[in-house]
Amino acid sequence: MKYQKTEEAIQRLTSEQFRVTQKNGTERPYTGEYTDNKEPGIYVDIVSGEPLFASSDKFDSGCGWPSFTKPIIHDHVTEHRDMTHGMIRTEVRSLHGDSHLGHVFPDGPQDRGGLRYCINSASLRFIHRDEMEAEGYGDYIDQVEDIG
Repeated sequence: MKYQKTEEAIQRLTSEQFRVTQKNGTERPYTGEYTDNKEPGIYVDIVSGEPLFASSDKFDSGCGWPSFTKPIIHDHVTEHRDMTHGMIRTEVRSLHGDSHLGHVFPDGPQDRGGLRYCINSASLRFIHRDEMEAEGYGDYIDQVEDIG
């Protein structure tokens, strides 16, 4: 599967998805579509379709955004120094889509690596485990467990 940012994909974004992914925005806490999602599957970049996070790595951090302990493929998530809003943070973006995803912090579960990828739902598309094969993500089914 080829993952890329296309004009067609950008045109399909809602205004909120565009603001978050293309303008480095942040959705309000507890408003995102996937904050409370507990279904098994993977989360892909809304723009490029590249696989980013698995439901088996999702956890409730209480921060108001979907949180994950690690990406499915580390190279698909790039890290950048973010000094906006008077803070020093590490922004995470998708490699192929160059979508702003959110930030990564060193306060995640210690027994799972200690990282918390705090991600905007507007940057993601969820693919349920039952649909992964049909949508071309069958190679990642082994990374998804039933967490419901």
